[in-house]
Amino acid sequence: MDIKKTNTVQSTIKTHDHPYLKDAWIPNYDEYQVTDLKALNDIPEDIEGAYFRNTENQVHEPIGRFHPFDGDGMIHSINFDNGKANYINKFVRTEGFLVEQEMGKSMWAGLMERAGTSYLPGWGAQGDIKDSSSTDIIVHGGEALSTFYQCGEGYLLNPFTLETEKKASWVPSGGLSAHPKVDLATGELLFFNYSKQTPFLNYGVVDKDQNLKHLIPVELPGPRLPHDMAFSKNYSIINDLPLFWDQEMLKNGIHATRLHDLPSRFAVIPRYGNPSEIQWFEADPTYVLHWNNAYEVGDELILEGYFQEHPWPENYIDAPPGLERMMAFLDFSLLKPRLHRWKFNLKTGVTTEEDIHDVIIEFGVINQHIAGTKHRYTYSMIPTKGHFTFDGITKHDHESQSFNKYIFEDHIFISEVSFAPRKGSQDEDDGYLVTISNDVKEKTSSCLLFDAKNIEHGPICEIPLPHQICTGTHATWAQKSDLIK
Repeated sequence: MDIKKTNTVQSTIKTHDHPYLKDAWIPNYDEYQVTDLKALNDIPEDIEGAYFRNTENQVHEPIGRFHPFDGDGMIHSINFDNGKANYINKFVRTEGFLVEQEMGKSMWAGLMERAGTSYLPGWGAQGDIKDSSSTDIIVHGGEALSTFYQCGEGYLLNPFTLETEKKASWVPSGGLSAHPKVDLATGELLFFNYSKQTPFLNYGVVDKDQNLKHLIPVELPGPRLPHDMAFSKNYSIINDLPLFWDQEMLKNGIHATRLHDLPSRFAVIPRYGNPSEIQWFEADPTYVLHWNNAYEVGDELILEGYFQEHPWPENYIDAPPGLERMMAFLDFSLLKPRLHRWKFNLKTGVTTEEDIHDVIIEFGVINQHIAGTKHRYTYSMIPTKGHFTFDGITKHDHESQSFNKYIFEDHIFISEVSFAPRKGSQDEDDGYLVTISNDVKEKTSSCLLFDAKNIEHGPICEIPLPHQICTGTHATWAQKSDLIK
């Protein structure tokens, strides 16, 4: 094993007692390159590709109140090939990151501060904040693409070195939301953005060669806060949900959300459809962070995601002063998301919906090679009560109605899992779940592999990493063939 510390970014943080700057959320500043990682047991030879993980890492003392999603994006990657694994991590060299490195301090206030608090003009639907590119990571056209959920640039990274290469040239002037979707069957990337300016949302398609092929407005009644989208073989689904900025407070530069007395709305758009072809559906009011999949059965378009029972939660009782709302929205035990199914009848315009399970889970994943078609298995994360971390994994078999889970010891948290198909796999669940652990007791992290058929048996392979890795949001898997242009 060859371990190289390739760089250390200097931090100016003075505040270390913030609940999201300690324990599982201690930021990383060191960049490593490790070849031939030593596993505690054999690395399977039939896993071939790379697991990418995006994390938020606050580098400088915040301006005002700090939100964990303000931190700069850092990508971690474990590349598997022939029973061996290599590790690398690097900050995303965003425009904002480079400016703050030059100035040696924070130049942008975060999500919790009023407009006009930043020292420089910023990015995002909210405006005046830094595009940290710290929310999501996918692979498209042979390159890794990191994104920010408030709509910013799309940063292209070399998937092997994680060097930030450039901004994606196809991103429109309104930016790009996190959670663009790649249809592995066609190579197309589907995306949306949102803003405070009419038409308030746009939808687009990029081809496998990273050319923008389609961009249309999706007119909304006002500014909204969609976080994710879904697609089927023929349609894309965009949402207009009733949790969004209070319009009166917005006039005073305050970006405070509230739940409005409105239904949930869904825009069903033919993949290359025009605004006149959008079909709108209504459903019970809620907020949904993440969708797992959508597929077509006869006249119905079926969507799976996580319905929040309490999208406007009560204050977090034990939060430090001033953080009561922030910590409430980061506590899934208060939001109570559950696996849910929506059915949109494209002929009658009628929506029906149902719960799939009543357990509190979120951050789901399927085998992405069948995305857009009917899936049998859903893997979800079990949230920690009171904190934005994950305690374990669940597996739903929608055919047999079975439910399995694995929960870690209370000092070990894990990142969002990704499904890695086994080489030559035939079954939908023939592969591995890949994740990164965060042991706050031992202050260590490992890459863990689960047999996706039997997650309840626990990790089948543990690969120690050179440092404890900060908890973040999203991850992805890419097969070896998808990393080569």
